[in-house]
Amino acid sequence: MTTSTTTTITSVFIILLLLSTDATTTTLDSDVSALKAIKAAIDPTTIPSYSCLASWNFTSDPCSYHHVDHFLCGLSCSGNRVTQLTFDRAGYVGTLSPLVSKLTQLITIDISDNKFSGPIPTSLFSLPNLQTLNLRSNSFSGTIPSDISNLKSIQALDISHNSLSGSLPNTLSSLPLTRLDLSFNNLTGPIPKLPKNLLELAIKSNSLSGFLPKPSFNDLTQLEVVELSDNSLTGTIPGWFLLQQSLQQVNLANNGFTGIEISKPINSNLIAVDIGYNKIVGYLPVNFSAYPVLSSLSLRYNQLHGPIPPVFSQKATLKRLFLDGNYLSGLPPKEFFSKKSSVSGSLGDNCLKNCPISSQLCLKSQKPSSICQQAYGGKGKQKS
Repeated sequence: MTTSTTTTITSVFIILLLLSTDATTTTLDSDVSALKAIKAAIDPTTIPSYSCLASWNFTSDPCSYHHVDHFLCGLSCSGNRVTQLTFDRAGYVGTLSPLVSKLTQLITIDISDNKFSGPIPTSLFSLPNLQTLNLRSNSFSGTIPSDISNLKSIQALDISHNSLSGSLPNTLSSLPLTRLDLSFNNLTGPIPKLPKNLLELAIKSNSLSGFLPKPSFNDLTQLEVVELSDNSLTGTIPGWFLLQQSLQQVNLANNGFTGIEISKPINSNLIAVDIGYNKIVGYLPVNFSAYPVLSSLSLRYNQLHGPIPPVFSQKATLKRLFLDGNYLSGLPPKEFFSKKSSVSGSLGDNCLKNCPISSQLCLKSQKPSSICQQAYGGKGKQKS
């Protein structure tokens, strides 16, 4: 037998061995049991025939690469282990089985936009490799347990648009999260110390209360986006808050803030700030104009008095300005109404004089003079 013949036979043998191995490799039994339990916890009448879960037929091997009719979607594998659960938006009704914790190689869970309910099983938080957990737009209830700190690999956590209640656990700070979204729940209490690697924080439309505590935001050197609107936060927005070095977008609208401290930044990436619909008193903070790339600013519907500083109309980066619904007085800066101005927004519902109705900024009318006189101590003339 020649050397070339021997080489060919060896190559064919190796290929056949690999094919045989692939054909006989089966998903780990504990993974199969977990998948069966996950499907069994869902009301079968809510599993449409066209959906991913309808194709989960356990007469076939879930991790086989030769599927034609079964396990067409909803999971991914690496070798004989399940690494992703990614359900389609089919309207599945049920609970999330605690046996999901048996899928110990899971990297991603995304069952968003369905109708899962009940508490989030605490066993889920024991998954050692989980990086993404997306439970958005379901009906999960109960509290966020302190056991969440066991998610040692978690990068992105989205449990927004559910029915979670209670306060945020103090153990959040130990998570390696870069993105956290708990918006549109029923969460209460103060903001605890936050994970130091956060890039994006969203806890909009809850009932969070208290001040903006500096210890909670310490060491968040990468934080770019803060969305805390529609809560019950109070007190003064402190000067350090908008000075956070990586901050780009801030939304604190619809809270109960009564004051604001704005310091001049040394260097800032802040682009957009919304602090509308609060109870902030005092004068319009002139130091906002010192933020070098600020493009959008809303302080609408607060209780600000006094004139609009001319520097706001001279700021080239400012494209959107909403100051309506305050008690601002005097003449609005004329630069707002020049042909060179590209600022949109509103200066209406204030106590301004001669705000030209030909300008989009002045389409909303000013307050009646009687209200303005009352706001300025009953004097016949407001400050200009």
